[in-house]
Amino acid sequence: MKPDMKLVKKIDFGLIILVLLLCTYGMVAISSATLNHRLGSAAFIKSQLRSILVGLAAMAVTITINYKTLKRLATPIYVVSNLLLVLVLVAGTGAEDWGANRWIRIGGYGFQPADFVKIGLIICLAKIADDHRDFLDSPGVLIKIGLFMALPMGLIMMQPDLGTTVIILAFTVGILFMAGLQYRYLFGAMGMGLISLPVFWHFLEGYQKTRILIFLNPEMDPMGDGYQIIQSKRAVGAGMMRGQGLYKGTQSQYGFLPERHTDFIFSVIAEELGFIGAAVLLLLFFVLLVKCIQIAVNAKDHFGMYLVIGVVFMLAFHIIINVGMTIGLFPVTGKPLPFISHGGTFMLTNFIAIGLVLNVNMRRDVINF
Repeated sequence: MKPDMKLVKKIDFGLIILVLLLCTYGMVAISSATLNHRLGSAAFIKSQLRSILVGLAAMAVTITINYKTLKRLATPIYVVSNLLLVLVLVAGTGAEDWGANRWIRIGGYGFQPADFVKIGLIICLAKIADDHRDFLDSPGVLIKIGLFMALPMGLIMMQPDLGTTVIILAFTVGILFMAGLQYRYLFGAMGMGLISLPVFWHFLEGYQKTRILIFLNPEMDPMGDGYQIIQSKRAVGAGMMRGQGLYKGTQSQYGFLPERHTDFIFSVIAEELGFIGAAVLLLLFFVLLVKCIQIAVNAKDHFGMYLVIGVVFMLAFHIIINVGMTIGLFPVTGKPLPFISHGGTFMLTNFIAIGLVLNVNMRRDVINF
């Protein structure tokens, strides 16, 4: 089948170029972060490039499917998402390396289902918000939405994965707010959340409690659980304005900074490229989010707008949480930096998310008879 040239002409190539610039920035940072790794930086660069190419292919497939079709498939998407999360609880791996079973391994390959579930829940929630936007404030609808989101969020918390749960909560609030949910409900939910903190604390895993306590006082265990955040803050501070130079960071190159090619890649950038390099990266992210917001505003229908807003909140909170934890503003949650951190599943889902944004933008003027 030949592609519809009218749709092809509406592809926002500026957005794609922006994403590729971020990916290039990330590969340069990864090459530095893994320069002295026992596997060598070439292995990580090849792996990241492969993830980007697979992501581009997935994005291309995503834009060929009319996003309204996804609305009709929301129910099976929700069912499959929850089945994947149940499968993680039954056959998940990763506790031996990362302290939680979040991965499914098939043969020599592994993926993190929660990353794909985020995309699925954005689609499902966008449909619910669109179907109920005229009476979103009714208690019955809010209870329905609460129960709808409670199941996957509960399954993710059981892995446990607090960071992903927070991000899902963030884009849930974002979509509902754009759908017209009144401020009083949002503030009421925040108040209930604060009141329930003692109960919430009781259900946290031991390592999650430790992360929060270390966040409040990293010096309580400087050579143990507090080591990572202390070294990260030192790396960021050592970069000052211009940085120590690419491939020349003290914390990065001498191995003092753990997880420097994944969760703490921003620390490497700040140390070696300084405030200027970090600011350029954040500016690229800002432009990316602004372009996505503009596409949401110009969407043909409410469902399309909610889809894009969900992606915006998902990406934005990944950025905020990741950068925040590297400089000590948030507890360490293990959330990577979009398009920058090394990782296949995460890269793939981010490209799918951008594919959804492009999809909505391409069809903003299409009239279906």
